[in-house]
Amino acid sequence: MLDEIGAALVVGVLTGSVYSMVALAIVLIYRASRVFNFAQTEFGTTGLFAAFVAVELWGWNYGLGILFGLAVGICMALATERLIIHPLRDSSRVTLLVGTAGVALAAIGIQFWLNNEQPIRQMPRLVEGTAAAPFGTPVTYQQVITFLVLIAVAVGLVFFFRSPTGLAVQAAQQESTASELVGISVRRVSMLTWGIAGLLGGLAGVLAGPNLTFSAGFLTFGAGAALLPGFMAAVLAGMRSMPGAVAGGLLVGFVEQLGALSIFDEVQGSRALLLFLFLLGVLLLRPQGVFVREKAAV
Repeated sequence: MLDEIGAALVVGVLTGSVYSMVALAIVLIYRASRVFNFAQTEFGTTGLFAAFVAVELWGWNYGLGILFGLAVGICMALATERLIIHPLRDSSRVTLLVGTAGVALAAIGIQFWLNNEQPIRQMPRLVEGTAAAPFGTPVTYQQVITFLVLIAVAVGLVFFFRSPTGLAVQAAQQESTASELVGISVRRVSMLTWGIAGLLGGLAGVLAGPNLTFSAGFLTFGAGAALLPGFMAAVLAGMRSMPGAVAGGLLVGFVEQLGALSIFDEVQGSRALLLFLFLLGVLLLRPQGVFVREKAAV
């Protein structure tokens, strides 16, 4: 049993690193515009698909293909902000939520339309091979790279939000009118925030892609795998704490993997059930989030 828990911890942390990147972007967008962005994982899905096309179908260099996928993810996020969020900025939160959900559904529909007859495929890995096997669980170099990228992203965001530009972003998030009066463009801040969200989505997609297979245009990274865990991690962070989003993603990944323990072999959908019960418990006992202070956001 201890070996199973150890293996669940290893796999959960590695899987949770992807959830953390999704949660970071969800929290960032919510703090900036109070929008629940249901299109976040589709930024990654679209970026992953673009990288796959560039590398596998167009024969591009792997690095250039990854950069192309990230650029596509950023462009999709910026287009969402300009075409959906900005025109609806004075609408209710429900309207904005439906708008982002519409973007996600449109992206999925386009993928089906373009690739309905294609066989099952997989994005090649940046580095092949197994790095280690703690508790008998193989850990690929691709998974290690994903985790290291998460650490780099988290550290990068810490330094960014301490820079003049980052402070301007925080000011615009808290007091948009006052920020405009001192020369901070709220519109540019919104574009920057969504651009960062697109980059985070693209990173999550292209890094998780080599560990997934996809067919019929529906990439299993998106709404089929990472969206709900990402939102759960963001809820644990109180929809405000950036460090909490990282910790929440790792915790969600671990709890999800606990559902694979042998004691749950007879329980259908044990992973999803365990995640639901965990989230329900958090909402009942600490609705403001686990990784935030009682009266102030981290």
